[in-house]
Amino acid sequence: MELDLSPKLAKKVYGGDGDGDGDGGSYYAWCPTELPMLREGNIGAAKLALQKNGFALPRYSDSSKVAYVLQGAGVAGIILPESEEKVIAIKKGDAIALPFGVITWWYNKDDTELEVLFMGDTSKGHKAGQFTDFFLTGANSIFTGFTTDFVKRAWDVDDDTAKALIGNQQDKGIVKLDTNVKMPEPKPDHRKGMALNCEEAPLDTDIKNAGNVVLLNTKNLPLVGQVGLGADLVRLEGNAMCSPGFSCDSALQVTYIVKGSGRLQVVGVDGKRVLETMVKPGNLLIVPRFFVVSKIADPEGLSWFSIITTPNPVFTHLAGSIGAWKAISPEVLQAAFKVPVETEKLFRSKRTNDAIFFPPPPQ
Repeated sequence: MELDLSPKLAKKVYGGDGDGDGDGGSYYAWCPTELPMLREGNIGAAKLALQKNGFALPRYSDSSKVAYVLQGAGVAGIILPESEEKVIAIKKGDAIALPFGVITWWYNKDDTELEVLFMGDTSKGHKAGQFTDFFLTGANSIFTGFTTDFVKRAWDVDDDTAKALIGNQQDKGIVKLDTNVKMPEPKPDHRKGMALNCEEAPLDTDIKNAGNVVLLNTKNLPLVGQVGLGADLVRLEGNAMCSPGFSCDSALQVTYIVKGSGRLQVVGVDGKRVLETMVKPGNLLIVPRFFVVSKIADPEGLSWFSIITTPNPVFTHLAGSIGAWKAISPEVLQAAFKVPVETEKLFRSKRTNDAIFFPPPPQ
């Protein structure tokens, strides 16, 4: 049975409907039953949306992840194993590496919704293709699982304190705080080495009228080495094209459409086109190992954020000035395509200036 590679939207797992006074936000996830490549690739993907005064309770996960802020601004608390809490300001475009064992909390004090995307490796998790979170507080926290005498002895507290720790917080995962609740202020020096803003970082590739890319790797965010994932933010100009290419180090690429829309094609084994579709914001898709993918943006452009299942990915592009065909000798090309010299020369003479991204064709 062939895998369904078509892009999918996330579905709500828990949280409010966005209308109630007590609604702090919602948590969404992509399900491997709807997107089988999640299970095949051992990849998890989820999204946190916090309303004003929304507070995502402290938790840790069974998977290493990369978080990416899709919209809004807020504060994140990050506690690495055996380390102090880092309280950092986060905003749209920020990427944050979250290794195994890290404890996080998230808070939004602004009117604009704070939306954070999580993508990561579930190969060591409880369920292939899904994150499992363990909450430190809330109605489904570790405190509710232990008996009162264990809580009293472990944390050296009396009966009343133990009962408060176990029973006061009746909500799960996300709560809405009162406006008078004071949360920790972010510390500028805590941000160093913890987050990289992909919208402000130096461009790794920038092609006029075509597109640009920022790579997230061990050089600009060393923590991705612990996570074991790389990432990139790609912005394609209106009607521009991304060169057909593939990951040549067997890595999987998991792509979330951030903005705009466009056409996408994937070609797999035996030259078979396994996917042809339109992509739009909120879509998540996974390209199988070594399959070739290409995208053409609609007039408004197309942006996507991807994780790659290696911290320093390597790609082979098949078209453009750095395309693999340019490295093959003319005689081999002529014989392989079974074309005359003139055709081979015409083929080689094209795309000598454009690498990776191609501007729209002249009108």
